Amino acid sequence: MSVTVRCYPKNVLTLLRVVGSRALSTETSTEAQKTYGGLKDSDRIFNNLYGRHDWHLKGSMARGDWHKTKEILLKGHEWILDEIKKSGLRGRGGAGFPSGLKWSFMNRPPDGRPKYLVVNADEGEPGTCKDREIMRHEPHKLVEGCLVAGRSMGARAAYIYIRGEFYNESINMQTAIKEAYSAGLIGKNACGSGYDFDVFMHRGAGAYICGEEMALIESLEGKQGKPRMKPPFPADVGVFGCPTTVANVETVAVAPTICRRGSSWFSSFGRKRNEGTKLFCISGHVNRPCTVEEEMSIPLKELIEWHAGGVRGGWDNLQAVIPGGSSTPMLPKHVCDDVAMDFDGLVAAKSGLGTAAVIVMDKTADVIKCIARLIDFYEHESCGQCTPCREGTGWMAKIMNRFVEGNAKPGEIDMIEELSRQIEGHTICALGDGAAWPVQGLIRHFRSEIESRMEQFHAQQEGKQQQQQAVA
Repeated sequence: MSVTVRCYPKNVLTLLRVVGSRALSTETSTEAQKTYGGLKDSDRIFNNLYGRHDWHLKGSMARGDWHKTKEILLKGHEWILDEIKKSGLRGRGGAGFPSGLKWSFMNRPPDGRPKYLVVNADEGEPGTCKDREIMRHEPHKLVEGCLVAGRSMGARAAYIYIRGEFYNESINMQTAIKEAYSAGLIGKNACGSGYDFDVFMHRGAGAYICGEEMALIESLEGKQGKPRMKPPFPADVGVFGCPTTVANVETVAVAPTICRRGSSWFSSFGRKRNEGTKLFCISGHVNRPCTVEEEMSIPLKELIEWHAGGVRGGWDNLQAVIPGGSSTPMLPKHVCDDVAMDFDGLVAAKSGLGTAAVIVMDKTADVIKCIARLIDFYEHESCGQCTPCREGTGWMAKIMNRFVEGNAKPGEIDMIEELSRQIEGHTICALGDGAAWPVQGLIRHFRSEIESRMEQFHAQQEGKQQQQQAVA
């Protein structure tokens, strides 16, 4: 065997290094210089998000739904998975796990058990209002998405687990499922592809914990909504003991459009590792609360200014923003000025994209009281299975409510932070983490506000005692 060794002159090696470094720096600078946002209407996946058009089958097909679905199915599960992987789609329910990789876990040698797709339509995260808009105004996108995603996994059926309070949404979804069956789009020989696929809808009872995939599976099976230990993971032992993938409504609904328009189209939006478009829910102290589809990596300030009409009283009146639903740590104004709304940008800012539910608080908001209210919510919604969460959320709620009045000592700030660290990562599911992070974000950015509240409270108490002594 011969080995060829190329020897370059020193000046050539130097030139190669310079050219390589310039190419790398050019790529980095191009990424940094590119601007994000301003999504064109022609690039929007959800064209009836506000319910201005017909949501039934005829209207949905006129907007492009169910177009070439048979061709997509006939291309096979490997092609669909490859497109989803190349698109860079990451889960839109909060975790942000690569969807193509997650769905591929189902492709194992058959063992006689049927496979299932379970769609998490519970949407119980405070501040989140995107999935309900899809189910209310674009239900056929979800039904078609179930078929395409199910084909990629070799699933026999899809179960849409919808939150019990979503009455109107459940009616529209059931109507869309019935229309799809009547048109031969799902069921036996779906779309004439030779693939059999059923879609069922199951209504939950409104428990927040059932948004966690294992608790959702337990509830779907008719048991108490309490998370199971993992492993085994759902892809091994899921609903009814069969291989299962649990996916978010938005994640599933965008799959057909990605397959139709191509993975390169979807991946052209957003920064690397944060590709695609995303539904953002903007609420709180803004002039026009809304749910809007935008490009990933859009700056938070531009998202609020362009689509929500800006902060009430102007941008300078902003105090803090919870960027991804109630379980993500809040960010103060100076961070919000230039943070990008994507997975990596918000992790770098010590927060998270979560469900992309942007909750805006201006300077009139009592941030301590806001976080105390969230902790009350998490205490109420804890299933009680794990001791750190069951006991810890109650302790945090008591301390936070005393912080609202200022009836505490400065040392208790570090105490509650340590308590949150003991809850975080020590529970079966992520509810404990979601309860701990808002407290950590408050302390990280607004410790001085908490200390000031305590000083005011103790000053008032001393004043009252002096008055009582003077009277006596």
